[in-house]
Amino acid sequence: MKKCMKSEGHLSWWQMSLIGVGCIIGTGYFLGSSIAIQQAGTSVLFAYLFAGIGTWIVYQSLAEMTASHPEKGSFRTYAKQAFGPWAGFSTGWVYWSSEMLIMGSQLTALAIFAQFWFPDFPVWMLACVFAALGLLVIFVGVHFVERMENVFGIMKVAAIFMFILIAGAAMTGVLGAGGGSAANGGGAAFTDIKGTGLWVAFLYAFYAFGGIEVMGLMAGELKNPKDAPKSGKLMLMVLTVLYITSIYLVTKLTNPNEIHADESPFLTVLKPLELPFVPHVFNSVLIIAGFSTLVASLYAVTTILVTLAEEGDAPEMFAKKGRRDIPASAFLLTVFVVLLSILVALLLPEKVFEYLTTAAGLMLLYTWVMILFSYRKLMDTKLFAQVKLWLAVLLITIAVSGTWMDEVSKTGLFISAGFIVLIALATLMKQRRQKFKNGF
Repeated sequence: MKKCMKSEGHLSWWQMSLIGVGCIIGTGYFLGSSIAIQQAGTSVLFAYLFAGIGTWIVYQSLAEMTASHPEKGSFRTYAKQAFGPWAGFSTGWVYWSSEMLIMGSQLTALAIFAQFWFPDFPVWMLACVFAALGLLVIFVGVHFVERMENVFGIMKVAAIFMFILIAGAAMTGVLGAGGGSAANGGGAAFTDIKGTGLWVAFLYAFYAFGGIEVMGLMAGELKNPKDAPKSGKLMLMVLTVLYITSIYLVTKLTNPNEIHADESPFLTVLKPLELPFVPHVFNSVLIIAGFSTLVASLYAVTTILVTLAEEGDAPEMFAKKGRRDIPASAFLLTVFVVLLSILVALLLPEKVFEYLTTAAGLMLLYTWVMILFSYRKLMDTKLFAQVKLWLAVLLITIAVSGTWMDEVSKTGLFISAGFIVLIALATLMKQRRQKFKNGF
């Protein structure tokens, strides 16, 4: 899951679309797609198509609320306005938890990418290196990362286009198969898929679009906030086309048993083509892009906690700033979360990416559901808008329920359920404490 630093200045709707493409593309696509392809084969293309439609509906709902009533707290504030303080509190903590899990997923993905060059190093050790570098950037300051975010976005898109061009040339015989699966008609093997595979793959397809809630925050940077829905339409159309095209090429050039969650499926396709340096260049882009989103997630985990503290929804100590204008307590909690993520990678090295990705994707979808219901409560929705809203809810429900059909995904479901229970208890305790104060 991925985070884009808020850009300065006024944006036209097409500029916001381009920035959004770069902000959303991340490890959920570059690595998470391997799990989706494993599960569904060629039918995974339908998962990404419908996930794109569902994501567009969620974004449109958030963008329309932002255009009508710009709020600093965005979806968290809208939830509070729609359903009361409990909704603002719980939505904020659900989103913080999702960013925390996404951060762990990104750390794991970066370590897996690095194993392409250092296969003898364990995931947890490589995760330590990236965690230390990321925390150092946050401690020194994120201004450099903010200035470079657009460059990182361009690199991500360029990497996808590079893959599409090379894989397309390989499929048409221009480059030759290099002895890989393409020579043997690798795509044909995908006709034999599990009936539940597509169902399971839905969550990972949605996870690849994670980050559109950040675009709702960026809508305030538009010259005309009412252009936010238009910019999202173009952004998600481009993303969906890029995702479906690139993944289609993967399914045509690689057998399903060659795709594993411990390697990007795009590298799996590129390696047999025996093109000098291309896999290494592509892997370098994956690491740079993944690191940019990791730093942004670290920043998000810290700043969201500060915002919660400032509004009385977290202990006041997390809002106090120390040296370099960094909230010391919030930063220390972020360090603890990072160490916890590395510990998980140490204890569960085989399936840690799948567990964290599933749990993070689910927590993010819970936030999206709240966005949809807040939209229904606050906006004057016509019949067509109601139909779209319930279609998105249905698609998200399919994605969530699909995790029950796979043992690894089911573990992620239990992890997310545990977070929801804890947040629900905390919300209940806060409500009772508030009633006690009001009574006296």
